[in-house]
Amino acid sequence: MCEEKNDQIKEKKKKLTFNRKKMIKWTAIILSTMVVIFIVYFYFSLPDVSNLKNQNPKLTALMQIRIDEAELAGKKLRIRQKWVRFKKIPKLLRQTIRITEDASFYKHEGVDYEELRESIKKNWDKGKFARGGSTITQQLAKNLYLSTEKSLFRKIREYFIAKRLESTLSKNRIYHLYLNVIELGRGVFGVEAASWYYFNKSVSDLSLEEMVRLTSVIPKPLTRIPTVNSRWVKWKSKWILGKLKKYKYIDAQQYEDTIGAFILKKKKLE
Repeated sequence: MCEEKNDQIKEKKKKLTFNRKKMIKWTAIILSTMVVIFIVYFYFSLPDVSNLKNQNPKLTALMQIRIDEAELAGKKLRIRQKWVRFKKIPKLLRQTIRITEDASFYKHEGVDYEELRESIKKNWDKGKFARGGSTITQQLAKNLYLSTEKSLFRKIREYFIAKRLESTLSKNRIYHLYLNVIELGRGVFGVEAASWYYFNKSVSDLSLEEMVRLTSVIPKPLTRIPTVNSRWVKWKSKWILGKLKKYKYIDAQQYEDTIGAFILKKKKLE
């Protein structure tokens, strides 16, 4: 009698184990299928960037966001943007923006994984999105196609769009697009439009000081003005000049002369 009960208990345990394994198996199949469907959907929802090889976008996602924000505030925003050929943008300005925003631009394939690790670590420590770690390619992806929302999903889309841009376009074309659509003020996009707006001259005629001032506001284009000697502009400009000197894009005399120009300037330039 005791043996019969033991056999029944063993049989029940076998059935429970079998059912549990079966349930785990089907759960794994369902989850795997859902993941595959999501990946396929996600991939095909990414924008086609091939037209950017020989076409310049007339309106970016970021431009539209700024227009919508202005409308919500009951205002009308004028978009200032002028396309300029890559070679017409001074080499020194291209170097200045690159070493400030993404020094490894010509070495990575859209994502700087070392910078990304540092950003993840800092964001984890802070408990929020405190550091972006975006490359020039990722910034272009965001400006062209995405929102300004700081979320994990947006960063994932930004990553894959950046990889698509890198696999489709040349490095110089990516940088050319970036320099023409980057936000440099409220309604001001691209280095040519910004040069005319702030300095009343073409980007090809900018001085070293003006190049550095323009570059200094890239992280804070809506709250900082290149022609105002705010603490941010002076601090960031000095940091940029130090980088230019370090990489030997300018010599010691150019560094000293430009630093001196910042000291001599009045609180606000005319």
